Amino acid sequence: MGDAIGPYSTATEMAAALDRGEVSSAELVEMHVGRIEQHDSDINAIPVRSFERARESAQRADAARAAGERSALLGLPLTLKESTQVAGLPQSAGLLPLRDHRPTEDCRIAERIFAAGACLLGKTNIPVALSDWQADSPVYGRTNNPWDLGRSPGGSTGGGGAALAAGMTPLEIGSDIGGSIRVPAAFCGVYGHRPSETVIPREGAFPRAELPNPAEVMGVQGPLARSAFDLELLFDVVAGPVVGEDAGWRMELPPARGRRLSELRVAIMPALSLAQPSSEMQGKVDELASFAAAAGATVGAAMPDVDHDAYFHDYLMLLTAMTSQGQPRSQRDHVAAGMIGSGDPVLAAMGRGMVLEAHEYLALLRRREAARAAWRSFFGEWDVLVAPTILDAAFTHQTGEQNTRQLAIDGRAVPYFLNLVYPMWAIFAGQPATAFPAGLSGAGLPLGLQAIGPYLEDRTTIRFAQLLERDWHGFKAPPAYPA
Repeated sequence: MGDAIGPYSTATEMAAALDRGEVSSAELVEMHVGRIEQHDSDINAIPVRSFERARESAQRADAARAAGERSALLGLPLTLKESTQVAGLPQSAGLLPLRDHRPTEDCRIAERIFAAGACLLGKTNIPVALSDWQADSPVYGRTNNPWDLGRSPGGSTGGGGAALAAGMTPLEIGSDIGGSIRVPAAFCGVYGHRPSETVIPREGAFPRAELPNPAEVMGVQGPLARSAFDLELLFDVVAGPVVGEDAGWRMELPPARGRRLSELRVAIMPALSLAQPSSEMQGKVDELASFAAAAGATVGAAMPDVDHDAYFHDYLMLLTAMTSQGQPRSQRDHVAAGMIGSGDPVLAAMGRGMVLEAHEYLALLRRREAARAAWRSFFGEWDVLVAPTILDAAFTHQTGEQNTRQLAIDGRAVPYFLNLVYPMWAIFAGQPATAFPAGLSGAGLPLGLQAIGPYLEDRTTIRFAQLLERDWHGFKAPPAYPA
């Protein structure tokens, strides 16, 4: 194997080494298999392993390269979130009744990845029903953060974030309806891109959700990596129409609005009364604002013209309408009544989302369209909006009902569900958002920010992260897991 290629090389570097003949796909796969076998007993990031499948794919990739074939991911190892639909492999989403569920077909994203020549090492851990900022389930157990085994790697793509950070995979696909791509990226010090809502197929992200359904809004799938350049590599493979629309629908995303920071208008999210980030997180926002201004960017505090509380509550209602599907009506009525009567405005909004009547749901979608219009107006004046990805660095492993959990942030007791506040800004209106490393906290834990961008202009936020990776902060390996 080429001396320059190791477990923390980027996927882009690995692909270039494959092209130059300095390394084989078989060698890359064996390097990652060895890394997983060495370290994953402590982390538990990749509980579903498909090593023999990866080895067979690598042999085919090396033969194809020898014959002069090329494709974007040819011979590159990667992992997929356990809840991603892959023929023959478990897809439980951490639910015990589905622990033996194995789909018979690949979803569209998996089809595109395998057609591009990738070698699947395995599938990464998730929480129960993908509904936590941890990765802990009765099916696979708990995933630990490589930066501190006593802390969460984030969720729900927590296994993917941990595997990337520990050098056990160069690429991952996650899903995001409550920060499930961006929070693991932030907690583990890697990169994650939540795409514009319609850019990447959404079906196949949860067991038995095999068919496209445009009525299911907000939930998306997207890439995670150790480099923003790798985000773009994987994004370009999986982006495109869903089944049925591919007969006439073609995607031509615009280029990034600027190639240099000096060409970009960078809005900075002001401090929000909804949820105050930690002082260290806010310090990273301020540090980035100063850095971008010094690089020649136009920088200022700004937000879309929306009512913040109403925006958040509408998001919460739509979130629970999407995530409580399939529950018996009697069960939803019972749970919703308790949440609505709790006196907590966050829980009350979520409870109302469980029992929306059809006309209320349509009115909610109209308010969502008004929010999308506000974002369009905002991005007439700005190119990206920088915000925290989540309130603070990775928290210690949590137990008990999420409704009752509290986090200690700067000496304040903060309700656990307020972790939704910063992820939800992009989610509710379907905006793209790229999460990127912002350096370490005083305790040596990764802190992560995000850039939210204009709808269908994913390349702008990814490019912004690439510029910061080159000139500000980038990925660092956890000290306990050196190359």
